[in-house]
Amino acid sequence: TLFLLGLDYAIMAWAPDLVWLFIGRIISGIMGASWAAANSCVADVARPEERGKFFGILGGAGAFGFVMGPGLGGLLGQYGERLPFVAASILALLGAAIGFFILKETLPKAKQRRFSITRANPMGSIIQMSRTPLVIGFLLAIFVLQLAAQAQIAVWAYWLIERFNWDVLQIGISVAMYGILLAIVQGVLTGPVITQLGERKTAFFSLMFGIPAYLCFAFAPDDLFVYVGIVIGAASGFAFPAMQQMMSTRIAEDAQGELQGAVASMISLTSIFGPVMMTAVFGAYADDQGLYFPGAPFIVGACLMVVSVGIYAITVRRYYLPPA
Repeated sequence: TLFLLGLDYAIMAWAPDLVWLFIGRIISGIMGASWAAANSCVADVARPEERGKFFGILGGAGAFGFVMGPGLGGLLGQYGERLPFVAASILALLGAAIGFFILKETLPKAKQRRFSITRANPMGSIIQMSRTPLVIGFLLAIFVLQLAAQAQIAVWAYWLIERFNWDVLQIGISVAMYGILLAIVQGVLTGPVITQLGERKTAFFSLMFGIPAYLCFAFAPDDLFVYVGIVIGAASGFAFPAMQQMMSTRIAEDAQGELQGAVASMISLTSIFGPVMMTAVFGAYADDQGLYFPGAPFIVGACLMVVSVGIYAITVRRYYLPPA
């Protein structure tokens, strides 16, 4: 996936017209499985009680890239609009080379199983996961959690411009701040917090932080509340690796990649429906007709977080058994 992602970015760097740019984006979507494969490698090599820590470190690496990527792209973009794609291609191909020559197979042959087309698709993997009630419950909670996150992903810049008249630099600083805090939360603090509170409580309290964060954004009277919401919202970063740890310990060792694929499928679904929903809500309340309330998408996000917390709490109460 990383090798073909490198070719994809090369295509986008070369693209002579918009059609080829769309072709590149299609390939990019198809090759989005590298994250799921990396998480399954972590599950293969980490002890069950430490998986949350290492899932968090991997998430922290992603958050750090989330900060560095736009900065590097913006810097290179000053010298040519195609240079950021060239750099992305080189980085992806470098990652592929490191993986090919250095990374060993993490799942022993004795634990591998035959490829099955009935399981190698989103619906097939979700059906397999549904046989473990705790896992399917957490997958639903993750779906709603990520759908709420689309409030930030889809309208963040538009909202800051409309509500506070922020410029590009201010918006960039806010995104970088969130990425740095998330990298610290997931990459540094997740392991100690899970050790101290336990996986179940860590996920629950972390999910709860998402509700006041979205309400801070929705009703922010000034710039300060934007940063308060960012700090509070970063604390919700513990939830994902904690839930991944609980799910991975209840799935067979030869199905860890399948689990991570199901998680990735859930997140991808929110990337389809979420932007349309959140931008529609923003558009309806950020114009000069009817009620003016540009923070409306964050109210939707807060409501979705309440639902996610509810799904999580019900799933844990019914199906959670403490690790032996």
